[in-house]
Order: sequence, then structure tokens, then C-alpha cells
Amino acid sequence: MANKVWTIVAKDLRSEFRSKESINAAVSFALVMLVIFNFAFDPTAEETHTLSGGLLWIIFVFAGTLVLNRSFARELPNDCLDALIAAPIPGFQLFLGKAIAGFILVLGVELISLPVFGIFYDIDLIAPFWRLFLVMALGTWALTVIGTTFSALTVNVRLREIMLPMLIYPVLMPALIAAITMSGSILDGGTFSGNNLIWLKLLSGFSVIYTALAVGLIDIVLVG
Repeated sequence: MANKVWTIVAKDLRSEFRSKESINAAVSFALVMLVIFNFAFDPTAEETHTLSGGLLWIIFVFAGTLVLNRSFARELPNDCLDALIAAPIPGFQLFLGKAIAGFILVLGVELISLPVFGIFYDIDLIAPFWRLFLVMALGTWALTVIGTTFSALTVNVRLREIMLPMLIYPVLMPALIAAITMSGSILDGGTFSGNNLIWLKLLSGFSVIYTALAVGLIDIVLVG
């Protein structure tokens, strides 16, 4: 099982690093949005900590959607998607391979954007880094699971670039609120206690539940 999953992961990563279509677009988008937000808001130090979680995740989610939109779309040329579905690999293993590859790519874009965010908004990212990284990892996995599922669902839709965000964002909202709240608190010196612990449990539970649902339903999504 693991070998098949990691074969899909390696295939997707090789394909993306050869073309660099998604990752270049996502990194460029994230950096441009950071510059625009910096000049548009020009917040004070106190306002920066209040807005930091929201600004960070707006960039992460939109940039991540650009990457996930290509998850299954890159298989359309030469009927590669049909070949993958017909291959002797269970649908859930195909899904997990796609999701893990997407997770690595989206998290990479986020880690590139993070130091730029810290420089523009004069925020110390060293002290709270590991706490923030845990939130980023959980939030990114939630985004990736939902995004990969809907990428499979909309792969043959002509306007999938428009449909995918419309499907992802409403479903992702609970996880997004949790990630934004915790990120803002952590960047302001907070720890995983009190309300943050509740949000952490919610985000973890959300990720587990939607991963289980996606694994269980992916065959229906792929085959119909």
C-alpha cells in the first residue's frame, strides 16, 4: 500500500517540479498579495498582531487553491487520468498520494511566504515558529484534503478554476476560523492553552473527519 501511495506522490512532485506551473503561480501570487496588503493597510504594531492570522491565511488559502486546482487536471492530457483510474491501485491510495503531494507543495509555498510576511509586518517568527508550524500543517492538511477531493470532482468541468474555490471555501470555513484564531494568538505570544487548545482540537478533529470521508467517498467521486 505505502509503495503505491509514495509512487503517486513522487510522480506528482516530479511532474510539478518539471513544469513549475502551479508552484510558480502560487508563490508569485502569495508574494504579490503580501506586498499589496502591506501598502494597502499599513497597520500599527498592535493592529498587525490583530490582523496577522487573517492576512496570513487569506494568502495561504488562495495560493493553495492555485496548487490544488492542478492536482487532477495535470492528468487530463493523453487520457492519463483514465489510465490512473484503470490502474491496479485502489482509489483511496490514489487520493492519498495526490493529497500528500499537494500538501508538500502547498506547505512549501507557505514556508516561502512566511519569512516575507515576517519582514514586511515586522513580526518575530522565530520564537513561536514550531507552534505556528503545527497550526499551518493541520490547516494545510485540511485544505489539501478538501481541495484534492473537489479537484477530482471538478476535473472535467470547463470552469473548474472558478468552481473549485466556490466549493472549497464554504466547507473549509470551520478549519479556517480555527487556524486564523490560533495563528493570530500564537504570533501575539499565545500558547496551546485555554481557547487555543479548544481550537486545536477542533482543527485536528476536522482534519481527521474529512480525511476519513474523502478516503471513503473517493471511488464514487472518481468513477461516479
